[in-house]
Amino acid sequence: MTDTPRLLSGGNPQIAKGYGDAPVQAWIAAAPEWKQDIGRRLDALVEKVVPGVRKAVKWNTPMYGCEEGTWFLAMHVYARYMKVTFFHGTEMDPVPPVASKVGNVRYAHIHEGEFDEALMADWIRQASRLPGERM
Repeated sequence: MTDTPRLLSGGNPQIAKGYGDAPVQAWIAAAPEWKQDIGRRLDALVEKVVPGVRKAVKWNTPMYGCEEGTWFLAMHVYARYMKVTFFHGTEMDPVPPVASKVGNVRYAHIHEGEFDEALMADWIRQASRLPGERM
């Protein structure tokens, strides 16, 4: 048996559900190619912008929140991009560019070589101040 996480369709790491920094770091370490670096950068940016942020991996997805059991942001790997989910993104300004079929959810897709740290920090700051999504 191997300790290396399996990559699901599209390259998203399969990581057991867990709370705290360790499962998130395991997910990031298992992310393929350039997406691992984006995962590290996003994680560090969330920690910088939201001191004391809560972390978990649920449904093979790192999640970030301010209160117990609520989440404002998640990330997920796809073959060609990293998807960042803002659970109340329609309430942000500017609104993240990718629409969702789910209520207030909006997405930002980060492609290789395209990471606007200043804009992402602003979105993270705004998202962390909105009500979290219970999951």
